[in-house]
Amino acid sequence: MSVPQQESRRPVTVIGLGPMGQAMAGAYLDAGHAVTVWNRTAARADGLVARGAVLAPSAEAAVAANELVVLSLTDCDAVFAVLAAAGGVLAGKVVVNLSSDTPGRAREAARRLAALGAGHLTGGVQVPPSGIGKEGSSTFYSGPVELFRRHRATLEVMTGADYRGDDPGLAQLYYQLQMDLFWTSMAGYLHATAVAEANGIPADEFLPHAASTAASMPGFLAFYAPRIAAGHHAGDVDRLAMGLASVEHVRRTAAASGVDDALPALVADVFRRGVAAGHGASSVTSVIGLFREV
Repeated sequence: MSVPQQESRRPVTVIGLGPMGQAMAGAYLDAGHAVTVWNRTAARADGLVARGAVLAPSAEAAVAANELVVLSLTDCDAVFAVLAAAGGVLAGKVVVNLSSDTPGRAREAARRLAALGAGHLTGGVQVPPSGIGKEGSSTFYSGPVELFRRHRATLEVMTGADYRGDDPGLAQLYYQLQMDLFWTSMAGYLHATAVAEANGIPADEFLPHAASTAASMPGFLAFYAPRIAAGHHAGDVDRLAMGLASVEHVRRTAAASGVDDALPALVADVFRRGVAAGHGASSVTSVIGLFREV
């Protein structure tokens, strides 16, 4: 993705060199940036140093090196450890926190950075490491809009930038929403594949059928989203009671195949609670009320 020349050469610090941090630092090197890196296990920087990155001797030195500091860490506990180590040099820095955690923890990180005189942008990366630096990739951002505008071109060296608003928790909220959908979908795929394999159907043979079901999902989402927004859960196109019967058939098929049936049993339990609450003749979307009431 192209960015203005004056922006594309801003020096950047990347802290955290797991697969994602490695990909981010590499993208900046490829784009011609001066890159400073730090990781608790210094050996992870060897490949990047061979490509021209500078390995800082400490987190504090890494933060001190550049105005723009990108954090790619496991969670906010790791972020707070870096802040504790580098608090004395954070004034005037802009910290882009791409570490996964809850929206509330992202807001806490922003408050802690503000107290240390630093700016903060939260980010939620929507692609795996292989998507960093590639067209079509995107990251949610939130925080002060002036900071986002000032550094947008530099951030877009990594991925496209989808700004969600001033609230530093919003980018993390959007990210976790995506992860909610992704991980539950992956769990469903893996469970179905286990059932297929238990019945002599290998994963590669099942793949086109799994892909076909996945490809149908956008149509379902587009149909149901406006009905959910309108609170319209009439059973005119589907009924929760029939959904419960279907999931029970899935559960029994799994159990009969010698596969753990806990996942479909969990879905069946949600549907059963909806039926018990009087929604058996309503759409399956009516169970959203159960989730809201927790």
